[in-house]
Amino acid sequence: MAKVLIVDDSPTEVHILTSALSGAGHQIVVATDGQEGVDKAVAEQPDVILMDVVMPGLNGFQATRKIHRNPITSHIPIIIVTTKDQDTDREWGMRQGARDYLVKPVDMKELLQKVSQYAGA
Repeated sequence: MAKVLIVDDSPTEVHILTSALSGAGHQIVVATDGQEGVDKAVAEQPDVILMDVVMPGLNGFQATRKIHRNPITSHIPIIIVTTKDQDTDREWGMRQGARDYLVKPVDMKELLQKVSQYAGA
């Protein structure tokens, strides 16, 4: 199964995502802000990153861009998971290097399918 890095400052969201993913057999690593997410992406080399957008300090768009542009982490697929559901947000997230974009509340079946899809890529 995949090693998944969850980058989200909400303990509730982290719990929901962790429960669903670990229940499906995935290994979970958690970062609670964008900079920690960038650091853990380098250190942990996860198979997939689930990135929130609205976080203190480095936001998810900025963290996605840093991870995507770093040669050490540029191969890691990033799925943005956020409450921001405007087309412009989606387009901006994809421009920063995200492979996919899901809006909260996330359909867990779809999330698990995408994690498996990208972890195998």
